This record gives sequence, structure tokens and C-alpha cells, in this order.
Amino acid sequence: VPQVANLTLVSSACEMVSTAYASTKESHPYIRSVCDAAEKGVKSVTEATASCMQPVLTTLEPRVAAASEYASKGLDKLGEKLPLLQKPVDQIISDTKDLVSSRMAEAKDAVSS
Repeated sequence: VPQVANLTLVSSACEMVSTAYASTKESHPYIRSVCDAAEKGVKSVTEATASCMQPVLTTLEPRVAAASEYASKGLDKLGEKLPLLQKPVDQIISDTKDLVSSRMAEAKDAVSS
């Protein structure tokens, strides 16, 4: 999970969502109260689940470690094959707009000639 969270694309997307969430909460008092209640509920459920699951997690720890190592190697390979994962969302959007604009200009030039 930390390796996925550290991917530039994932971290920048999470940052954008977090910023939008905080901004929405600040701007709309009714939404803020609903969000605050939901956050408290999620926190309570998470704490209760974590304490109940601890014995199971302890038993499964060797298998989880092996799966984590396997997933880590897979993410490394994915990162090599998809350099897009190392770019922030803003840059991907900008690059996509530039690409579409240049293709549209090329198509326009082809049609006019």
C-alpha cells in the first residue's frame, strides 16, 4: 500500500480529492455536518475492525509478507512499463490537452489542403 501511495499519479490524485473534499466541507455547512458524521462512523468501524482482526492478521503475517513482496515486484515492473504513473495528474491532463490540440491542428491542416 505505501508503494502505491507513493506513486506520483496516485499521490497527486489523492491530494486533489482531499483538497476538493476540504473545500466542499468549508463552503457548505450542511455537507460539513454529514461529512463529519460519516468520518466519525468510519473511524469507529475501523477501530472496532482493527481490534477484532488483529489475531487473524498475526496468524496470516507470513503469507501477507510474501504477497506484499510479490506485489512490490509487480509494481516495480508496472512503473517501468507505464512511466505515466510517475507523473502528477495536472501534468497528465496538460499533456493530453496538448496532444489532442496538436492532432486537431494536424487534422485541420490535412482537411484544408
